[in-house]
Amino acid sequence: MAAPDHLAALTKVVLNNLEYQHDWTSVQEHTQATLPRPLIYGLPPKRLYVHPDEQIDIIKAEKECGESIPQEPEVEWVLPLHLSEKWSPAQFAAVFDAIEAVPPGENQEVSSEADDAGTQWKLWRGPKRGKRVLLATVQDDSTVTYYWIFDGLVKPRQN
Repeated sequence: MAAPDHLAALTKVVLNNLEYQHDWTSVQEHTQATLPRPLIYGLPPKRLYVHPDEQIDIIKAEKECGESIPQEPEVEWVLPLHLSEKWSPAQFAAVFDAIEAVPPGENQEVSSEADDAGTQWKLWRGPKRGKRVLLATVQDDSTVTYYWIFDGLVKPRQN
């Protein structure tokens, strides 16, 4: 299924922005019949999002072990939109219904040790994480602004 020309151009702008301005790797376009438009997925150079409950678990684990826990980046979904588009909650819901929490090809196994108090934070990674998409809003001058959108409610992060 080929995307209409304006969607293909929009997707190309975001792909280039992620790769050449933000140093993402393994950036791919993702199309499927149940999606209203192509999505993008790729690996950012650093971790972009930590769930608030995971943040608490990581702080507890770091206190227990006395050392910092590295935060490896995770593959993320990206939804390209133009600033002039008007999307309804139903359209965003259709995107979330069509995707898995972790993009294809990402092999993030959760260790069976995650039941230990010191590794509880691992439960927030991989397929057990909530569905989220990085909304890439493109303006007429090709400026791209990114916002997180989530499937359902997520409590605010601690700063």
